[in-house]
Amino acid sequence: MAETIKMTPQEEERLINDAYQNLLNGYLSSNHRKKVEIIEKAFKFACEAHKGVRRRSGEPYIMHPITVARIVSQEIGLGSTSICAALLHDVVEDTEYTTEDIEAMFGKKIAQIVDGLTKISGGIFGAHASAQAENFRKLLLTMSDDIRVILIKMADRLHNMRTLQSMPPAKQYKIAGETLYIYAPLAHRLGLFAIKTELENLSFKYEHPEEYKAIEEQIIANTPHNEQLFARFAAPINERLERLGLKFEFKARIKSHYSIWKKMETKHIPFSQVYDYYAARIVFECDNEADEKRICWNIYSEITDLYRLHPDRLRDWISVPKANGYRALHVTLMGSDGNWVEVQIRSRRMDDIAERGFAAHWKYKIGEGEEESELAAWLQTIEDILKNPEPNAIDFLDTIKLNLFASEIVVFTPKGELITLPKDASVLDLAFSLHTELGTHCIAGKINHKLVPISHKLASGDQVEVLTSQSQQPNPEWDKYLVTAKGKTRLRAALRHDRRAVIAKGETMLKQFLADNDVEASSDNINRIVSIERVKSKDELFQMIGNNEIALSPSLIKVFKPASRGLLNRLMNPFGNRNSGNSEPEVVAPEGKIDTKKIYELRTVDGKSNYRIASCCNPIPGDTVIGFVNDKNEVVVHKMDCDEATRLKSSFGGRIVQTHWETKAKKFNVTLNLEGIDRQGILQEIIYLISTNLRRLNISADEGVFHAELEALVDDTDVVTKLCKRLKKVKGVTTAVRVR
Repeated sequence: MAETIKMTPQEEERLINDAYQNLLNGYLSSNHRKKVEIIEKAFKFACEAHKGVRRRSGEPYIMHPITVARIVSQEIGLGSTSICAALLHDVVEDTEYTTEDIEAMFGKKIAQIVDGLTKISGGIFGAHASAQAENFRKLLLTMSDDIRVILIKMADRLHNMRTLQSMPPAKQYKIAGETLYIYAPLAHRLGLFAIKTELENLSFKYEHPEEYKAIEEQIIANTPHNEQLFARFAAPINERLERLGLKFEFKARIKSHYSIWKKMETKHIPFSQVYDYYAARIVFECDNEADEKRICWNIYSEITDLYRLHPDRLRDWISVPKANGYRALHVTLMGSDGNWVEVQIRSRRMDDIAERGFAAHWKYKIGEGEEESELAAWLQTIEDILKNPEPNAIDFLDTIKLNLFASEIVVFTPKGELITLPKDASVLDLAFSLHTELGTHCIAGKINHKLVPISHKLASGDQVEVLTSQSQQPNPEWDKYLVTAKGKTRLRAALRHDRRAVIAKGETMLKQFLADNDVEASSDNINRIVSIERVKSKDELFQMIGNNEIALSPSLIKVFKPASRGLLNRLMNPFGNRNSGNSEPEVVAPEGKIDTKKIYELRTVDGKSNYRIASCCNPIPGDTVIGFVNDKNEVVVHKMDCDEATRLKSSFGGRIVQTHWETKAKKFNVTLNLEGIDRQGILQEIIYLISTNLRRLNISADEGVFHAELEALVDDTDVVTKLCKRLKKVKGVTTAVRVR
């Protein structure tokens, strides 16, 4: 944790005034109309409201709203209204002042924005289950009123992430996980690329400090070599573009630490094999927006004369921009070192909008243009979802994330109307995006006059006609064909009425079945069946029984008989480690409430553990892990980068606890993937190396190449690393990696 800052009153006053002057200077150098008087008034009001209050780091609290206002002004590019709202954004939540007071002093617009920020901030770090998802819903609702609310909220989150070192570790994990889960993809969708990248990097830095440091050191060590490579690559391009008489900047852009790490994890490769970790960017000056497209293609023509072009990696986001307003021409060329280099071609205006998003349009005096229209259409999608939200807030969050992360494709209706959809969208997605009735009665599609099923994935440029029939009814199976949030929401709304009837039928069937077998239909007994069947809720259990997906057989009743206690224990422990041939230690919940502010020691003594292993990611000693305190006061251990852990950090932050492996008194199950060139005797060598630790081995070979998946018992990650190294030394084995 960072040291507390100590200052004299004079030093504090100087610090505050210097920060405010920095904010004011940035605003005065912008293209916005100069309304210094109201900013000065907001600054003095905020200073008085937060007087005597300090942040956890020890600095005066007013430094936070000043810094948020500076980010809003200088890094996002907003004007005086947003600066005032940023300065006042915590006043209503943290002091005695009300929204009415703000309106009386600063007008209706600033008061509305502050009110929106107060609503989405209230209780954002609360311990209530699903509280974060509910706040996210409020956040999206406010977007449709004034986009500045979410832009200021993004600046607030960025400053919180920049000062996260003053927080305890459990809080750091919660806020970092929440940032990766919600704010980074939202920044990406809004076109705030620079903020999105910084949020991802800061989250990565706090969740995986050792990996972050290792990548940082590799980047620094490789910098001289890469600078030489780029200089050789850029020299002939610079010469050609200077001949064209262009005023331009040509520079290398390093992939973010987080992006490099994600690629290493996804591809199971070391840093040295991340060949595309830098890209080149040409940013040219152009006074006339109408000339931008022509100049981009002229530059493309010049550089593809010099270097070999990768034909499948040309991306034209000038003719059809991304939904977040991004415009650029991307081309991938073979570099002088034999590796592919992506070159991004943009005008200065395009570059500003790419880095700072829609707010950059104010710099260029653009009104209700194309980008704003596309954003307005996206906000309409959000409103459509909010009208029929999922009952479960976490499901809602997952649904909306589908759209936040998506890449876009563009298709055409028979009348030539252009529709933007996420990548992998189906005919059914298009039908639901056009109208609920089209979706619920969709039977097929015609793509370029060829008949295709409703599950067919669309590609950019397809002309699509939706075919319907009044006799067609929506089917729960359709959910797997949908990728858009709108499609999933509209399908679930259509199914909801039928679902309620099925749930009621299933509940009646189960209660009658229990009564017939002399078992009380109590809430505890039904919850026990929910756990045994590994379904999410009672409603899902009732629905599956009503649909005859779960059979009401005598085996279900055995778990309630005293003689079956051993079986019951096994059935009631679905989250434990499933080691074949290795008895699972009994989990004993600690007495008393677990203190989430302290490090929780993970122990196994005399066959009893004070923790559970999460089956979704199966962590072992040596993995970076966190603990989640479940309803039974048990600590469930997840890998830090597990998808489920990310959900928990963002939605149940109050239950997250920092953990530490204290003992290795048990063995853990790991799965390894092997690939290589098949030869006689290779299987025996692999088995010999693993010896008694081997628990399962599946191997297949096709045309001289083999793939194997094996399970083994290990003590910790060091054993896994050594085992993989030994396996790679076997002649013919090219890859040996742990399945994450």
